[in-house]
Amino acid sequence: MKKRKKRIPMDCASCKLEVTKKICMAKEGIGSKGCPTLTQEKILDRANREYERPGIKEFARQASIQEGECYANRHQRPYVMQPTKTRMEEMIEFLRKMKCRKLGLAFCIGLAKEASVVQEILRMHGFEVISILCKAGRTSKERVGIKDEEKIFRGTDESMCNPIFQAKLFNEEKTDFNILLGLCVGHDSLFFKYAKAPTTVLAVKDRVTGHNPLVPIYLSTSFYQKLRHPEIL
Repeated sequence: MKKRKKRIPMDCASCKLEVTKKICMAKEGIGSKGCPTLTQEKILDRANREYERPGIKEFARQASIQEGECYANRHQRPYVMQPTKTRMEEMIEFLRKMKCRKLGLAFCIGLAKEASVVQEILRMHGFEVISILCKAGRTSKERVGIKDEEKIFRGTDESMCNPIFQAKLFNEEKTDFNILLGLCVGHDSLFFKYAKAPTTVLAVKDRVTGHNPLVPIYLSTSFYQKLRHPEIL
């Protein structure tokens, strides 16, 4: 019986090649073991053919244009990257490029103040905004089998986050584009699953770091070493 060749897993995060030498960045570049650019030609071809679809091609084209416009002085040689636009600015410009008019803003109740400011800014830029907070509908956590000891506020009929309700409301409103602001891990995933319109994330929830989840990543070899110790998490 012929022995099956062991499959080398794709592992781009562990690639140690310099950016300018990576095959995904330079035509004459090279790839590390399991490099998907070199080993997944069939899937790459199927993926690239999706860009032939008119709506998808335009969406991707405008996204790439927006990416470039987030850097200043690109005419300079040699060029040193000079980022110039915040996520909020980038998002507004992209929405204009895509001629989006009606937006859905799905936000966590804990970021209600931030959502109010975001909505105000978007409306100032001429967008129609439908905003729905996570607890809308007051669906009990007991509906999905949450026990009292699993609640935040024990002894109460605690409302669950309902991203499916948020997504379906936006679907009903026929939003052109949706924006997530601070939905919990898992709840955001359900929103993506049920929303029909394209969706982006303005900010994610991190209760400890003021919603900047990369802080403990940056500190994982110093003050936040516990991330590297599964036995204590």
